[in-house]
Amino acid sequence: MTDIPQLLGDDADYLLDHRCRGFPREQLHLPGPDFIDRVVCDSDRSPAVLRNLQALFNHGRLAGTGYLSLLPVDQGIEHSAGASFAPNPRYFDPANIVELALEGGCNGVASTLGVLSSVARRYAHRIPMILKLNHNETLTYPAIYDQTLFAEVEQAHDMGCAAVGATIYFGSPESRRQIMEISEAFERAHQLGMATVLWAYLRNPGFKQDGKDYHVAADLTGQANHLASTIKADIVKQKLPETNGGYSDIGFGHTHAKVYEELTSDHPIDLARYQVACCYMGRAGLINSGGGSKGNTDLGEAVRTAVINKRAGGMGLISGRKAFQKPVTEGVELLQAIQDVYLDKSVTVA
Repeated sequence: MTDIPQLLGDDADYLLDHRCRGFPREQLHLPGPDFIDRVVCDSDRSPAVLRNLQALFNHGRLAGTGYLSLLPVDQGIEHSAGASFAPNPRYFDPANIVELALEGGCNGVASTLGVLSSVARRYAHRIPMILKLNHNETLTYPAIYDQTLFAEVEQAHDMGCAAVGATIYFGSPESRRQIMEISEAFERAHQLGMATVLWAYLRNPGFKQDGKDYHVAADLTGQANHLASTIKADIVKQKLPETNGGYSDIGFGHTHAKVYEELTSDHPIDLARYQVACCYMGRAGLINSGGGSKGNTDLGEAVRTAVINKRAGGMGLISGRKAFQKPVTEGVELLQAIQDVYLDKSVTVA
């Protein structure tokens, strides 16, 4: 097992001993082996959706825990194939992406229509697949920032996917159209028996002010999570919060003083707890993203993010570039270190 306190370093006590008071853990719907029976069965999800969600929970090293470790690789479109795969060219071949998820012990692999369809007959029965329906492609010049549908829900169903995923850029001028598109796509996915995962990201140049980036503010990302849950995302992917007070500092929208005075604090676990609370108190599972690769610090950063997510009441981590932009052995080590956080019973919900 990974030595978690050692990787956390000077932050070990700060992160492992913290207790949340704004939203006590007793108020949350926490992940666990019985999450489908205890939480999801209250919803209108069909037996086929429950079966596919359970398939995700029952795969890989975290099988039977109620936690998820997912490998997402859609960066070939979002960042260009060269930018994504040149650090480790073996991943130009889609089969090696899925093999990394298998060897790394992940619950599932999330990727593009082209990647998954090219190897579906070999792998659909071996690991749950999540088809990412839309992307922001970066070949357009000058650059635009919009999520465009690359696939239909029926294509995911036909290739045996357990779930579909999509991104909405909340706060962007295009967000209303994206909300309508993805709400319809998620409803169709549920009709066909697949689960739904939403990348609930923020994008607006006005969210950067006075040297602070409120794209990672707890209050704004929390509201994005709430909107994601509103369109029936079963799982919400969100960046780990790094700040707070986006509504008040930018001066728009609606908020309440209690959000900042009682329900949250500056502690990263309290900020992530607010994200969980906005996911219908955990009825929609929160998975935080692992972020880009920075080199030698990746392992420690991944474990730190996993500790914050788990202690906040989250459902797991979805980490891509930190894993696939490394030699295979190092990528597997990083994925399994993340999983060790969720397997370690001494790392409790705060």
